[in-house]
Amino acid sequence: MTEIISVRFKSGGKDYYFNPNGLQVQEGQEVIIETAKGMECATCVKGNSMIDEEELISPLRPVLRIATPGDLRQLEENRKKEERAFQICQQKIAEHGLEMKLIEVEYSFDGSKILFFFTADGRVDFRALVKDLASVFRTRIELRQIGVRDEAKLLGGLGVCGRAYCCTTFLNDFHPVSIKMAKTQNLSLNPTKISGACGRLMCCLKYEQDAYQDLIKRAPKQDSLVETPDGVGTVCQVNLLRETSKVILDSDPDSPQVYPNSELTVVRSGKGRRPAGYEKPEEGEAKPVPQQRRERPAPVREREIPASPASHEASEPADRRPARSVHQKQPQADSPAPAPEQEEPRRSRPHYRRHRSHNRGGQSSES
Repeated sequence: MTEIISVRFKSGGKDYYFNPNGLQVQEGQEVIIETAKGMECATCVKGNSMIDEEELISPLRPVLRIATPGDLRQLEENRKKEERAFQICQQKIAEHGLEMKLIEVEYSFDGSKILFFFTADGRVDFRALVKDLASVFRTRIELRQIGVRDEAKLLGGLGVCGRAYCCTTFLNDFHPVSIKMAKTQNLSLNPTKISGACGRLMCCLKYEQDAYQDLIKRAPKQDSLVETPDGVGTVCQVNLLRETSKVILDSDPDSPQVYPNSELTVVRSGKGRRPAGYEKPEEGEAKPVPQQRRERPAPVREREIPASPASHEASEPADRRPARSVHQKQPQADSPAPAPEQEEPRRSRPHYRRHRSHNRGGQSSES
């Protein structure tokens, strides 16, 4: 076990572990510590505590001392110098005509270095600007380009929820956020509604994604066929946070009902056909007969007459009687019908049927 204290350099920044070096540090006290950049002043966010050595990534740097009143005055003077350096840097940027936006200026505790943060759409050649700033301040100058998310973290502000930015309060690291997370959380895909002040997708979509994924596992999908205490129905809306679903019942489709997900039994997940044999008609209930497609009667010449000697032309339906030739006279109502002639099965080709019809008409006897 190792004794440590946790400090923070900026509000909303990361927490770093340091070796208290035998000092008892209380939460909220200012301490002077040794870093890779030199001496810095930081705020203690967690007093002396013990942690396992496996949690340490690198050797701990020591705490030099608890900040004295003189150190606090030096820190206040640095804040005033930062305001002056910010105005001078803006003037120099305008003189050089550089397309960059100055965000913040930071003085080191001992004044050995000044750090300028800026944003830009692309790469900026600021070598001439650095020379001008070094001639004015007579110290080491460093310009650092940051992204729009880091800009929002440095400046701070209020989000669309009415609270302070997550990145300036408790969110230490930026994680990639995708539009798929907005779809999973059933949010509007309008960019203005799901984007933060920085113009990127809101960070809260990321750290709420795990909770939504856990809720989705316990909720039915949209358009699922489910069994409810009131009967079978289809899910039309799902409320993940309340863990409820709105169901359109088959017995009452005009009045959707809301049920807790625990009371639903999923029969079919998502869209699709109902399981075969799931719904059976009640006994005595007539099954609906599908309407058959109406077929137009084929021309007479395409119908064949069976070659049966016992069949009679008058006994067949009217639409199945063979067409009479123009040369054949119609029999009178009182005259007996002519005896049927036995003939060979007709061929299916139309021109042969027309040819035999003319021959048959010439051979029939008149009554």
